[in-house]
Amino acid sequence: MESSEAATAFAALSVDARLNLMRLLMAEGPTGLPAGDLSGRLGLPASTTSFHLAALERAGLTQSTRQGRQIVHAVRIAGVRRLLGFLTETCCGGRPELCGDLARLLPPWPDEDQGMTAAFNILFLCTHNSARSIMAEAILQKYGGGRFHAYSAGSDPIAEPNAEVTAKLQTLGHDTDKLRSKSWDEFTGPHAPRMDFVITLCDTPHGQECPDFSGLAVTAAWPLPDPAKFTGSSVERAALLNELYASLRRRLDIFMALPFASLDRMAMKKRLDELAGGSISATLGAR
Repeated sequence: MESSEAATAFAALSVDARLNLMRLLMAEGPTGLPAGDLSGRLGLPASTTSFHLAALERAGLTQSTRQGRQIVHAVRIAGVRRLLGFLTETCCGGRPELCGDLARLLPPWPDEDQGMTAAFNILFLCTHNSARSIMAEAILQKYGGGRFHAYSAGSDPIAEPNAEVTAKLQTLGHDTDKLRSKSWDEFTGPHAPRMDFVITLCDTPHGQECPDFSGLAVTAAWPLPDPAKFTGSSVERAALLNELYASLRRRLDIFMALPFASLDRMAMKKRLDELAGGSISATLGAR
């Protein structure tokens, strides 16, 4: 960090309200808080809070992203660490025994400014883990090029995947031997693989329950209708499955092409939310 950057950061922190904002955001971590919540907790007018948040963001200490109708603010851990590193990098002229080796207060940390790098673990969730999530797992596993490890699960899994979905995947050249319906509990234990992304595919506007998978993963919701509820002749259901497959394939193609190395967590969350789209889901849901 250059001296001018450090001076800007310290100037941004020179107001009590901004220090209080930083402490609140540090407590929340990468999930952040909406601007309205920050205003309420500190008892500040919304305009005043926005003014202070803008100063912190310009100094590289926080970042904001739009989530629906809200603007969510989160601390930039990398920016804070660079500032602390600037203060401690010359501590005691290379004699750490004189100052307690302050550098040890800054152990290695994943720098969000370095972006997100492969390979990633992605978990697809839906209620029964029989169709949509199974299909998404198969697509990403086949076309991920080794950069992604795809998994799927459900909050209320049934005995086995949807037979029509499995047949469709086989027709399209997917290996279905290892696909099975399973509970999302398999991915919550201490020995479960750590997920980088969790994407729910439940059609929540139509009353389906979607599991709540908490943690540090980047999450998104891509609501799609349940093939188990497709009606009509076998030809009509096959056409709907084709559209569902195409919808997931398009989204996952875009997902795989994202510039992971240049996107931090908040930016990645925004891009995933944008992929939810409305036209494809609406088209399928109307059938």
